[in-house]
Amino acid sequence: MSTIYSEAGLGRAAASTQRVSSFFKKYWDAFQERRERQRLQTALCDLSDWELKDIGTTRGEIDYVASNRDTDPRGI
Repeated sequence: MSTIYSEAGLGRAAASTQRVSSFFKKYWDAFQERRERQRLQTALCDLSDWELKDIGTTRGEIDYVASNRDTDPRGI
């Protein structure tokens, strides 16, 4: 009987460890995403107005472009 109990306890401990691990992975991924967004904002802010115009955006759209990299701000 004690063998069955300890195996069940192991299963619960493994599930708990997996949840904690999953939480930290999600946190790490969100942290990396934020750092990438900040790098992109910095790079875009360093461009001149003419260079921004060449890539089809304006200074006012930098935050939007950095946050929504997959979306075209012009709606094209």
